[in-house]
Parts: sequence; C-alpha cells; structure tokens
Amino acid sequence: MAEGIVTLTAATFDEVINAATKPVVVDFWAEWCGPCKAIAPLLSEVAKERADEIIIAKLNIDEHPDLALRFNVMSIPTLLVFNDGTVQKRIVGAKPKAALLSELSEFLGAAH
Repeated sequence: MAEGIVTLTAATFDEVINAATKPVVVDFWAEWCGPCKAIAPLLSEVAKERADEIIIAKLNIDEHPDLALRFNVMSIPTLLVFNDGTVQKRIVGAKPKAALLSELSEFLGAAH
C-alpha cells in the first residue's frame, strides 16, 4: 500500500478508528474499480502532505464486505470521515484533488 496510508481489515478497523487522535478518512475501494484507482494517487498525496492533520486509510470491500454493509457503502469509491469514532462525512465518487481537499477542509487544520 502507498506510503502514509493505513490498510484496514475487519480485525483492525474499530481499533484504528477508535484510537485515532485525528480524523480518519477511510477509502472503501476494490481492485476492479477504475475510479478507486484514479483517486488512489491523490489520497497518497493528501496522506503525505497532511499527515499531521488527518489519517488516510483504505479498506478493500471485496475482502471485508461486512464492513461495507455496516456503513451502508453502496457504491465505490466511498470515503467516510471518522472523527472521535463516528462518521462525520460521506464522500461518494472520485474527485479531483482540489475538490477532495475542499470536502475535507472542515477536518484539516482543526486539531482537537
């Protein structure tokens, strides 16, 4: 997996989300998903550039369909932003980096 990105599994998901001291963006993706592959490099850039503000994580829905169901992920890519252990925002579909940063702006630069 790309540098700066946390790979989640069913075994680590709740632990990582609940232990996080900053917002966690979870990318629900699959190997066969073209738009997922399109945003992967953007997420890597955000993970490196904003590592002090936000955590970027990926969850393969083919390997962990139970988690996709749990969070009602119907299409991918879906990005869920968790803060203090709960979903604060849902972003569906691939977006350019500027749009992605705009969507995440409420979580960036706001240490809690």
